[in-house]
Amino acid sequence: MNIALRLIFSLFIILTLFMSGCTSDSQKPNALFKLLPSNETGITFSNVITQSDSLNILEYMYFYNGGGVGVGDINNDGLTDVFFTGNMVTSKLYLNKENFQFQDITQQAGITTKGWCTGVAVVDINNDGYLDIYVCRAGSKIPGDRANQLFINNRNNTFTESAQAYGIADTAYTTQAAFFDYDKDGDLDLYLLTHDHSPKTVNNIDPIKEHGEGRNTDKLYRNNGNIRNGHPTFTDVSAQAGIQIEGYGLGVAISDINSDGWPDIYVSNDFSSNDLLYINNQNGTFTNRIRAYLKHESYNGMGADVSDFNNDGHPDIVVVDMLPEDNYRQKMMLGSMTNENFDFMLERGYEPQYMRNTLQLNNGNGHFSEIAQLAGVDKTDWSWSPLFADFDNDGFKDLFITNGYLKDITDRDFIVYSHNKTVLQDAKAANKTLLELMNKQQGVKLPNYAFKNNHNLTFSKAVDWGFDQPSFSNGDAFADLDNDGDLDLVINNINDEAFIYRNESEKTKKNNYLQISLVGDSLNTFGLGTKVTIYHQGNIQYYEHNLYRGYESSVTNVIHFGLGNINVIDSVNVLWPDGKVQQLVDVPVNQRIVVNKKDAAVKLHEKPNKSPTIFSEVSALKGIRFLHKENRYSDLTSKPLMPHTYSTMGPAMAAGDVDGNGLDDFFIGGSAGNAGSFYFQDKSGHFTKQDFAHDIEYEDMGALLFDADNDNDLDLYIVSGGSEFAEGSAFYQDRLYKNDGKGNFKKDSGALPVITASGSCVTAADFDRDGDLDLFVGGRFSPGKYPLAPESYILENRGGKFINATDRICGGLKNIGMVTSALWTDFDNDSLIDLLVVGEWMPITIFKNVGGKLINVTASAGLGETSGWWNSIAGGDIDNDGDMDYIIGNLGLNNPFRASMSEPLTLISGDFDQSGIPHTILTWYNGGKNYPWSSKDVMLGQMPRLGKKFFMYNDFAKATITDIIPSEIYKKASVLKSTCFSTSYLENLGGGKFELKPLPIQAQFAPVNGIIIRDVDHDGNLDCLLTGNWYAPDVSIGRYDAFTGLYLRGNGKGNFANVPVSESGFFINSDSRSLIQLYSGSGEALIAGASNSDSLLAYSQKIPQGTTLFKLQHTDVFGSLITKDSRKRKLEFYYGSGYLSQSSRTVEVPPEADSVVIIDSQGNGRSYNKKHR
Repeated sequence: MNIALRLIFSLFIILTLFMSGCTSDSQKPNALFKLLPSNETGITFSNVITQSDSLNILEYMYFYNGGGVGVGDINNDGLTDVFFTGNMVTSKLYLNKENFQFQDITQQAGITTKGWCTGVAVVDINNDGYLDIYVCRAGSKIPGDRANQLFINNRNNTFTESAQAYGIADTAYTTQAAFFDYDKDGDLDLYLLTHDHSPKTVNNIDPIKEHGEGRNTDKLYRNNGNIRNGHPTFTDVSAQAGIQIEGYGLGVAISDINSDGWPDIYVSNDFSSNDLLYINNQNGTFTNRIRAYLKHESYNGMGADVSDFNNDGHPDIVVVDMLPEDNYRQKMMLGSMTNENFDFMLERGYEPQYMRNTLQLNNGNGHFSEIAQLAGVDKTDWSWSPLFADFDNDGFKDLFITNGYLKDITDRDFIVYSHNKTVLQDAKAANKTLLELMNKQQGVKLPNYAFKNNHNLTFSKAVDWGFDQPSFSNGDAFADLDNDGDLDLVINNINDEAFIYRNESEKTKKNNYLQISLVGDSLNTFGLGTKVTIYHQGNIQYYEHNLYRGYESSVTNVIHFGLGNINVIDSVNVLWPDGKVQQLVDVPVNQRIVVNKKDAAVKLHEKPNKSPTIFSEVSALKGIRFLHKENRYSDLTSKPLMPHTYSTMGPAMAAGDVDGNGLDDFFIGGSAGNAGSFYFQDKSGHFTKQDFAHDIEYEDMGALLFDADNDNDLDLYIVSGGSEFAEGSAFYQDRLYKNDGKGNFKKDSGALPVITASGSCVTAADFDRDGDLDLFVGGRFSPGKYPLAPESYILENRGGKFINATDRICGGLKNIGMVTSALWTDFDNDSLIDLLVVGEWMPITIFKNVGGKLINVTASAGLGETSGWWNSIAGGDIDNDGDMDYIIGNLGLNNPFRASMSEPLTLISGDFDQSGIPHTILTWYNGGKNYPWSSKDVMLGQMPRLGKKFFMYNDFAKATITDIIPSEIYKKASVLKSTCFSTSYLENLGGGKFELKPLPIQAQFAPVNGIIIRDVDHDGNLDCLLTGNWYAPDVSIGRYDAFTGLYLRGNGKGNFANVPVSESGFFINSDSRSLIQLYSGSGEALIAGASNSDSLLAYSQKIPQGTTLFKLQHTDVFGSLITKDSRKRKLEFYYGSGYLSQSSRTVEVPPEADSVVIIDSQGNGRSYNKKHR
């Protein structure tokens, strides 16, 4: 293929390989925004782009990326003026003449531009009190034509270009500039965001260039503070400052990300180059710490903004990408996304990236949770500029995103057709043909997106705000153009006049506001980098004063806070960059105030001492050092239509006194080829590791310590699982190891029946009341036959030997589904032990114990329509009403699926292409219709016979699942549906009935696995500790990785409140699996969390003085705790709960308890009255 052809197809692949005078007549009369026509505003700027033989997308890959907007009061008359950059037309400056009337003063201002202008940074660079304009340039292959321009304000509405004199006429391919004081010497330095012109290698998975050798490496210029010529000069200090990593930068944001008082730099990069988070080292250098702070990023990172959208005082990050909202556009864009490519990128040092918008929620401890899918802002098509701002003045920042692209070069049919037309042509002919085809190609012309903040970490698409005009929009900026107390919008469009949106909230919402103008010092006249926090009625709002946001643009330098119905602000706290502070109290609303730095206190701001957290991380202190190692295997290589792999489901943990010294020890399982380990505790509370090398070739799943043979010591049962082995392999046989009473184990090969299923959990109870412990063992996966339900087992104890009693006890349990967790529990208070089972594509399933038989009562309990991807279950009397309630971990809501009764997520299995080979198709609803989830390339790669029916991508993109699968085949197919993905509280209503309620939104960030229910804060009410995540999904879905561990405080009535990690100290930020509770000899409760391919973490909490710990006997099952005020809470004692977890069988009786009653499986009871100690 000739060079030109390679270039254009490289560009196509860039965007598909990894994924493989206008106004609108339809505007609603009461819309929040009104699009004003150019004959009213006088703003007629249009960023007209015309493709030619000499300048086109073959010559410059960012040919269709558009221009920016800069706003600011350039003549200090109190009105915000507007500047637009032009790519092939001159940039324009418009003077605000009041009442949304503007005058084009470009010519007389001397600010006419040539060359390809991109970003604009508005700044008072010479500190004379007047705003100057810095214009970035790119496009041309001639360096001089790319030299950035600096227009110095002459204070008379004219400007003088002076970039060379200031030392910042940089000739890189510059996207945007950001001025900030990185070294805290008082003056403003300059960061340049750059890219390159050629698409040849942008998506090659090459070693990352991180030593400054890449042409597309950003620049940092230090302000020398030298004003001998009446102005400062700048020096390129990129290398010495550590700005050395390549990227295709499209977004840059300045913010104190880690709240250490020093400005950091976030860079969003296009293509395979990762985003960068340059953390300020406080010594003139930066270090890219993005891997430590973020779990994944957008793949095609476009514009970015950093702002506190949830009003917790911490800056959050949004980056936009190009994932369409509708199924048709997705299928026309997406090619073959392979897990192999994704894994290879990780091996080469790249961080995980996915083609969707990302919203990084700041957890306040140097770690972020990416929640764009949960928040509902992940899909806004070919997006450019995200801006956080409170547009409706309700006190929370909303989100506005521009989008559009002049030519849809990601259209898969266009790519294939272009290739076929040019593959045999020489370079010149291919060039000509491609350009001709490009000119005929349609564009992606869509309305921009506005999202209203719902005040609960989610957003709603603001369809009634007036943004219904299709456009090719790029840079934008917000400002109060008419000084009426709300934020208006200015948008730069390609081949259309710019948009001026007037905010009508003064008429429609009538919410209050406060605006703040900062007056800095002689080196930073507008106080860039200042932090402003306002306090009102126990709430806060936080804003960091940086102008360079979104894409290629600069927003207003007037700080704006919406206030809803707040009438007086308790206080306004201003923290200047040098640490000086000032506070204003009882500030009236609906005004613009001026805050002058000269009035600030000299005393430097001091952070208050941190309060001790509830939990302390003590892993190393306790001798608990364990790194789980997963063997490398993925089912998705051979079965790419499955939604996730089943080879990374461990490890399990089980706690108990293994060596008979009266102290809790614990076991953690290993993967195939890697040994599990015991941790033995001594009286000091320290643990000693001992590898458990038995049967190392097996994949350990569930583990259970229990007395199998009634000899008063704990034996070890290990479930064999995973997906590495073929169906029926001997490596799926479970194992039982007998304890000699001292912690030495020997395998009892004859103790178990033949088990062939790849299993999950094991849990024990004396459900038949004969004095020994029987087992339930869950089947998880059918290798080679997904999603066929594997076999689950009831194993009845016969003198330490176990028989398969499933058919006799409960035939319906045998193939109940892909089980993940189970709990022996008395849900109906009849003193008989029932069984709750949950799993993937399963409802919450209840088996009632009727005379030693288990009867499925799921439907009568009201749970027949609760099918989900359930992971775990744990029990407790959460509402203190004397019966057992349950916390059940599910997939969560931070994923691309929205399942409901009317629009379930569906898995259909059958021989769809009549090839004799069964396949699975995951389907989802989009726009009210049911479509296949996978792309055409992925699906036809597995079912090539369908290619005859869906030769064109257009045909496949339109096809619903009933268009793909003939009705006669569909009728024979296996269909699984899930309608519920919320991690939930299952309230026991009594009478065998339940009500399912979602837990708080923080519990929905990712799949919940580990669950511990205990009274953490010792207030007499049960709380929850949760861990989760799952890195196993197919790359088209992406890792579930936003969970960082969660403490939910219960109120004793079934309601829970999130306790932030800054208060709890409980933080497990990995691919978490099992979670157990045990007790140390040094008087602490220990919470241990195990993760796949990561370190085990242990957290301690001091037990209150006066607490009594009871060690349970092996058949103790129920109990009750009576408080001094006669409240009674039911207790149950489990052999296994949560996800692959078994906690210590110890009862913690708090000081306020009056007595505790304990009952064994045969109904024998004993009590302990604290009055008679």
